[in-house]
Amino acid sequence: MHHGEQWMRRIAIGLVIPMPLLLLYALAPAEIVMTTVAVLFAAHCLLWRDWGWLRQGWVAAAGLLWAQIVLASLLAGHGVTQAAAFVRYFIFIAALQSWILPDPRTRRVLARAYGAVAVWLVAGCWQQYLCGRNFMGYGRWADGALLGPLWAPRAGHALVMTALPGLFPLVIDLSRREGARGRLVAGVLLAGLVVTMVLIAQRMPLLRLLLAMGLCGLLVPRLRAVVGATVVLGAGAVALSPLLAPQAYHKLVLNFVAHMQGFADSPYGMLFIRAGVMIERHPLFGLGFDGFRSACPDPAYFHGLPWLGVSEGVHGAAVGCNLHPHNFYLLMGTMGGVPAMVLFAAFAACVLARAWRGVAAATAMRDPQRLMLAVTCVVVLWPFQSTSSFLTQPTAGWLFMAMGWALACVPVASQSQSVRAGTSPRGPGALECPAWPARMPLPAGDRY
Repeated sequence: MHHGEQWMRRIAIGLVIPMPLLLLYALAPAEIVMTTVAVLFAAHCLLWRDWGWLRQGWVAAAGLLWAQIVLASLLAGHGVTQAAAFVRYFIFIAALQSWILPDPRTRRVLARAYGAVAVWLVAGCWQQYLCGRNFMGYGRWADGALLGPLWAPRAGHALVMTALPGLFPLVIDLSRREGARGRLVAGVLLAGLVVTMVLIAQRMPLLRLLLAMGLCGLLVPRLRAVVGATVVLGAGAVALSPLLAPQAYHKLVLNFVAHMQGFADSPYGMLFIRAGVMIERHPLFGLGFDGFRSACPDPAYFHGLPWLGVSEGVHGAAVGCNLHPHNFYLLMGTMGGVPAMVLFAAFAACVLARAWRGVAAATAMRDPQRLMLAVTCVVVLWPFQSTSSFLTQPTAGWLFMAMGWALACVPVASQSQSVRAGTSPRGPGALECPAWPARMPLPAGDRY
């Protein structure tokens, strides 16, 4: 049994480590990896009777959310199989948290993989900006966004999701250990990321990066001057974009201002209104799994939201439709009604509460990796933003990888594993996260 467990875990680790690369170039294999890891973890739990991970708040919220979506799909008469299979994502999070990533060595390897992919994305974006085309022969997207080393406008979100856990810990380490020289190098790295994101010309990834930098500045005092200088440089890059990158200026500034001034008639406003009308018409059970996709063109939902000051109107009619409402919380509401929205909010709150548990102590112990994973969870779960759907890849992979990785770094996660005969159930020789004390004194003269 020990031998079989060891091989199952090795296979799971071998599948998880390449995930950042798969989420760039192989979306179907990435989905297969998540499902396979969930199945292997379920087999591990059955073999070892290791069900301690179920006694967590986020698991309870996720279980209730899944049950609500399955029930809503049954009542809607479609998507029942997909709704039942949705539970695999939550099992995948638990597998990362309590089986695969409690091992510090595995986390270090995964962090290097994320960092390497972030560097690859930056290099690909600059190649496309300077040469006009990337290595695949693609130019900019129709709206002016840089594709980087990809064939679709996904470089911005991918760079945020890889740079935060893969490169930002290095930035924090440099600012803390190397004095003025380290802060200068950290500033250069941050400036390079911000300027690259400006050139990519995707609004939400840029705002997410700035939000993450702001949180870092608040939590790491030695990084505040660096963050401030980088934000000023980023503003300068936007100001110069009419000369250096006119398409980026049009999308980041002109298009953004136009959308904010007439939000109800913007593409995002139309989606928000359409989703709001659906939830208003079906408040208890929504429209079932992925119901927004099929119901969006229905004229029954071509209405305004008077209770939000949006007058009656078609607001784009079928032209204003998309495959999803571009917001995680609205997506849950259209699938399972208001209860699903509340349960998803509870799930997000439980994940954030656990990921941030003792982060101040972790910062004092110089664990920037854990800090940045907690920041990543805030960035991806922030409710007031436009997002893609996490029912498909790559969004599902980036989101649930970040959650599971962040939860695995919480010291108490390692204590949820049962230990038999002095051997970890993750396999002989597997390392455990140390159960750090709540407070650890800093060396004199070396404080943030």
